Amino acid sequence: MKKKNVNLRDLKPQSEEEHTHDDGHSHDHGDSSSFRTYIPAIISFIMLIIGIGLDYFDVPFFKEWIRIAWYSIAYLPVGFPVVKEGWESIKKGDVFTEFFLMSIATIGAFIIDEYPEGVAVMLFYAVGELFQNAAVNRAKGNIKALLDVRPNEALVYRNNDYVSVSPETVEIGEKVQVRVGEKIPLDGILLSDKGSFNTAALTGESKPDTIAKGEKVFAGSINMDGVIEIETTKEFKDSSIARILDMVQNATARKSKTELFIRQFARIYTPIVVFLAIGVTFLPYFFVDYYVFRDWLYRALIFLVISCPCALVISIPLGYFGGLGAASKNGILFKGASFLDAITKINTLVMDKTGTVTKGVFKIKEIKAIGWDEKEFMKYLMSMEEQSTHPIAKAILEYKDEGADYEASEVTEIAGKGLKGIVNGKTVLVGNKALMSANNIKVLEETETIVESIVLVSIDNEFAGYVVIADELKEDAKETITALHKVGINNIMMLSGDKDSITQQVARELNIQKAKGGLLPEDKLNEVELLKQNPENKIAFIGDGINDAPVLAASDVGIAMGGLGSDVAIETADVIIQTDQPLKVVKAIKISRSTRKIVWQNIILAFGVKVIVLILGAGGLATMWEAVFADVGVALLAILNAVRLQRMRWS
Repeated sequence: MKKKNVNLRDLKPQSEEEHTHDDGHSHDHGDSSSFRTYIPAIISFIMLIIGIGLDYFDVPFFKEWIRIAWYSIAYLPVGFPVVKEGWESIKKGDVFTEFFLMSIATIGAFIIDEYPEGVAVMLFYAVGELFQNAAVNRAKGNIKALLDVRPNEALVYRNNDYVSVSPETVEIGEKVQVRVGEKIPLDGILLSDKGSFNTAALTGESKPDTIAKGEKVFAGSINMDGVIEIETTKEFKDSSIARILDMVQNATARKSKTELFIRQFARIYTPIVVFLAIGVTFLPYFFVDYYVFRDWLYRALIFLVISCPCALVISIPLGYFGGLGAASKNGILFKGASFLDAITKINTLVMDKTGTVTKGVFKIKEIKAIGWDEKEFMKYLMSMEEQSTHPIAKAILEYKDEGADYEASEVTEIAGKGLKGIVNGKTVLVGNKALMSANNIKVLEETETIVESIVLVSIDNEFAGYVVIADELKEDAKETITALHKVGINNIMMLSGDKDSITQQVARELNIQKAKGGLLPEDKLNEVELLKQNPENKIAFIGDGINDAPVLAASDVGIAMGGLGSDVAIETADVIIQTDQPLKVVKAIKISRSTRKIVWQNIILAFGVKVIVLILGAGGLATMWEAVFADVGVALLAILNAVRLQRMRWS
């Protein structure tokens, strides 16, 4: 059957795109957080119970048209939306839907005077829908809440004051103020004397950039030091973020969605059971001696109720919702049940570096003092770096030591090279190799092979040592790679916007065989597209920056580091790791595999029971009540099986 959107506003809460029944229909319902969505089912249930009570006690006035009217009114709250959708589907050429099956089965029950059964069948269907969609909506609400807490504003100078507005409303040439820790809302030029920016979300470069007055700044960069002002040079729709978003949309269009087996099966299954039901009604006329149309029609209606795809596979969404719940408890958000299934098929994992396996924060990695005590050497260095606001200086100043600090004087900044000053009457130079060469200071050859950021120091024209500053690996980074191998994912690749030399070194530390650095967003996308040319590759990508968003969208499963990751990456990804721990990816795979196993257990259970009751129904050995409760029994067993996911533990 064709896939279509359904809107039963008066009956069921909202579900997300991925929630589909196995006949291929995607439901988009009302707001499950509102009690009013449950009112129709409650009204029908109360009226059904009262009606059954009146029938049981054979109340004299509850006869003929009063009884018909009572059950008809009980049917309408839950039945009318379904009948309406069935009719709308037929008008569009989509006949064999669950709505059509439920409608003809329940209306047929009314025709043969089985009013309570007709109401009961539709009520059970409505309650099942409410139960399933409420579970999906909770998972969707968690994702929405995660995104809603993220800021999205620009402080624009208007009418002699800074006002907070949406970046979309800012025009070219306006002055914008950005405070420490805030994101640059639009592309522009720096009006302040200088600024330090974390551009990891845009470029993947772990080392913050220091920008001088008049130079370009890009939307998505984070201001690291002091309040700054910029003048916008582009509208939001033309900014660096918007361009990447455009790539995301194109990548999303090429992304194939996982189709569950039952949805494909239902396209053949549903028409077959409808024609079989017609056969059950009329064919016995030619083979039995005493053919009674009403009896065989009743059996056919039972057959339809039992064979309805929605009732048949209620166990499938329940199993996936159990997996979604288990994942949420472990700090993992799946944006849809289909991604629980998709991640079980992954055999190739591509990952970003900065913010994914590294912390994205500068730390001292190595201190080497030549002819000086380390603590004494660091006092000279720190006294100079206290005069700087550069992020590397901040990392050096985190060095812990006891004792009196030195003071630097006559400190001057040598553009593009470093600092020069006087400490304890000694001339101190702190900077890069160009600074040392300009002052004829010979440095150790080993510094040539160091790929990380390095600070060279000379005291009184003698090389005194160096400090290596590097982005720090996350505590569980190495364990993650080992665990991925254990779950059968051996094809692992690292792609980064950071320098290739640094990327290769991190890859070696983590025992990753394939790595590429110095990549732009489109380069990362091209690398993944090359991998996708091999149809056997099922690719997951893990990233956190805006530059990762196109690749997240193009991959079979996109996984974003949610705690520190960018808005765009989280909105584009299929799976969000809330705690920023890469090891959670392995747990996500294990949870998904457990979920898939339980779902298939439920499918086999549902099919087994269905086949038995179908045979009994066609043979006249089961009533519609038994058919309904057989359905509910299967659902309850499936629920109990799915609940096991909530109690499982994955190491």
